[in-house]
Amino acid sequence: MSFQAYLDAVEKKTGLTPRQLIDLAQERGFGPGTKATPILEWLKEEYDLGRGHGMALVHVITKGIRTRSRCR
Repeated sequence: MSFQAYLDAVEKKTGLTPRQLIDLAQERGFGPGTKATPILEWLKEEYDLGRGHGMALVHVITKGIRTRSRCR
């Protein structure tokens, strides 16, 4: 599964674009320097995302969007 496929699956499951999830994460104080565990716990609790899809979002939350993804 490609990185973009993970992001597309997250959007389908949550109804939110990766950009919207990044904004929500920033509102919670997550960003560069945040460890993966608290982000993964939030994504599991709020959106029932598993580790693989969660880690894709951890990457874009902590490192920014550096792919040609459709992160609207």
